Amino acid sequence: MLSRKGLIPEDYLLTRLAESVVQPKFKAIPRKARFVAKNGTCNVAHTNIREQGRFLQDVFTTLVDQKWLHTLIIFTMSFLCSWLLFGMVWWLVAFAHGDLDHRGDDFVPCVTDIHSFSSAFLFSIEVQVTIGFGGRMVTEECVSAIILLIIQNIVGLLINAIMLGCIFMKTAQANRRAETLIFSKHAVVCVRNNKLCFMIRIGDLRKSMIISATVRMQVVRRSTTEEGEVVPLDQIDIHMDNPVGTNGVFLVSPLIICHVIDKHSPLYELSASDLQHDDIEVVVVLEGVVETTGITTQARTSYVAEEILWGQRFVPTVSEEDGMYAVDYSKFGNTAKVPTPSCSAKKLDEAGGIARFKVAEGVTLRPSVRRRQASAAVARRSRMEI
Repeated sequence: MLSRKGLIPEDYLLTRLAESVVQPKFKAIPRKARFVAKNGTCNVAHTNIREQGRFLQDVFTTLVDQKWLHTLIIFTMSFLCSWLLFGMVWWLVAFAHGDLDHRGDDFVPCVTDIHSFSSAFLFSIEVQVTIGFGGRMVTEECVSAIILLIIQNIVGLLINAIMLGCIFMKTAQANRRAETLIFSKHAVVCVRNNKLCFMIRIGDLRKSMIISATVRMQVVRRSTTEEGEVVPLDQIDIHMDNPVGTNGVFLVSPLIICHVIDKHSPLYELSASDLQHDDIEVVVVLEGVVETTGITTQARTSYVAEEILWGQRFVPTVSEEDGMYAVDYSKFGNTAKVPTPSCSAKKLDEAGGIARFKVAEGVTLRPSVRRRQASAAVARRSRMEI
């Protein structure tokens, strides 16, 4: 793998490249299966599908979804079968007209120089791929041969259009671009702007941009309705604070996607201790248009409870060097511990907010904040003296 060669650091995850994880020697607590794997594949198996014919109604998409080996086999067999079929028809036309019997010089055949099935098969290939060696050709003696020539040309064009389009779509699939869209291996929960926040980091390894990139988050958990209905995969949307203040993200450098845990958040009642036993999974979806091809691409990953770090935040990765900004991807997934309340956002609001926590824990403010507060106090005293 690339990370083992030292080319890509191990602190972040390629969306389509999953490293082998060393299993712990102790017995882990059994948890529910992941809904979305770290590499973006959905852990869903479709079984007992009775109407298999629906897949044949959309033949093109079915061919594109096939594996490369199956696609190449279908690609080869479609041409071979069509050549054999029309070769048989050309042989029948020649047999019915008597072209296979050697006659005098005044005899005009439907197709010249067809004496066996092999020559009819070679003529079928020449017609469909428009080789035209010049030894065999259709004459005006038989109307059926002219009609067959037109039909084979039309069928050959249809096969070329479908199979070449299928090959092109497989080589230009959007998930190939998602290989270089990366997510942080862990998510963090810490205090930002006096609010408890859930954060992840995303990045793009290519210089070509993702246009109109958007990020969506969902919490997938097992829930029970008030009527007693059990929803095994309840998907709840998460509102996010965009780091650039618009509907899309400008993914030129790594960005930290932040979700403020407030009373409208599905994580409002989640605390640090709840991560030890709750079966919670946060699915992250990054979508955008590839700048070079114009195709919409999507990258996915998810974070389970073990991958959410409480009381930590991401370290900076961007620095200014020689008049330009440099991104150090070796720090992409690095985190640092910060003072963070271990209770849920709900209990924190009931206790008086993050300010009460700072006073109780004795958290000191930054020097810039202290200077602003000191200047404000001096200004108030001067106004009182006046």
